Amino acid sequence: MQYRPEGCIFDTEENKRLTATPEGLTEAMEKGIILEARALMCTNSHDLIVDLPCAKGIIRRIDGAEGIKEGSTRDIALISRVNKIVCFKVKQLYLSENNELTAELSRKAAQEECAAEYISSLAAGDIIEARVTHHEKFGSFVDIGCGLPSLLPIDTMSVSRIVHPSDRFKTGQLIKVIVNANVNGRIYLTHKELLGTWSENAALFSPGETVPGIVRSVEEYGIFIELTPNLAGLAEPREGIVPGDSVSVYIKTIIPDKMKIKLIIVDVCDCSPQTPLKYFINSGHIDRWEYSTSLSEKNIYSDFR
Repeated sequence: MQYRPEGCIFDTEENKRLTATPEGLTEAMEKGIILEARALMCTNSHDLIVDLPCAKGIIRRIDGAEGIKEGSTRDIALISRVNKIVCFKVKQLYLSENNELTAELSRKAAQEECAAEYISSLAAGDIIEARVTHHEKFGSFVDIGCGLPSLLPIDTMSVSRIVHPSDRFKTGQLIKVIVNANVNGRIYLTHKELLGTWSENAALFSPGETVPGIVRSVEEYGIFIELTPNLAGLAEPREGIVPGDSVSVYIKTIIPDKMKIKLIIVDVCDCSPQTPLKYFINSGHIDRWEYSTSLSEKNIYSDFR
């Protein structure tokens, strides 16, 4: 069974089939299949009411998330699921007093299975899926499977420095990440290694081209402009430029042995489109990643061994 971030199986044919009828819910219960549906509301007792086509779905507070009973997970983890897709296993089906088919569901059971069968087996260097759930100044929290959270620190998102995680990701965005470490089931993540080395990114550009960029830092000696998340160049100082500005830049020179790109700012633009992330690696496992060029005196790398 695949253990994916919440929302990934919602539109699959199997999920639609199994949630559509009482027979489908019974099959899922007997086989222990993890399903998904939208949480319609959270009651005053913090039970989640789930939208099922054929029954009233209820996830009791105690079954809402791993750690709720022990107090290690706060009730905001339940409240924040309203109007979002949640995963669950079917515990039981019964007719209520008003003859309404009711499905008792457990998100906790799905998370416990995911932790035991998937999370526990992850090793440093493994490339996995994650969904961005919310941002903090220090990083983005992501769902790495069945709603189980992990933190992606801001300094691991890209080589190009950003002020806030929202400069790199949108909430709800499905991304790839690398397991940095697995310490007793607690997963530490990184991301920048998937976005290519200096040479791989520099190969996308040529001197003489004029391309878009984003101002990331303004210093006395120059302006750092991001061309890709893992590649920035330096332009000469210019008044009126601030971090976050979208600009068009002329590529003057590319210097591999110094890992430098010299730029000239052509214009400041009104729009700031967020281009899709380009992953140079998007699956499998890596042991070591070297950002630096073979000619550079700098040695920037990540070792997962």
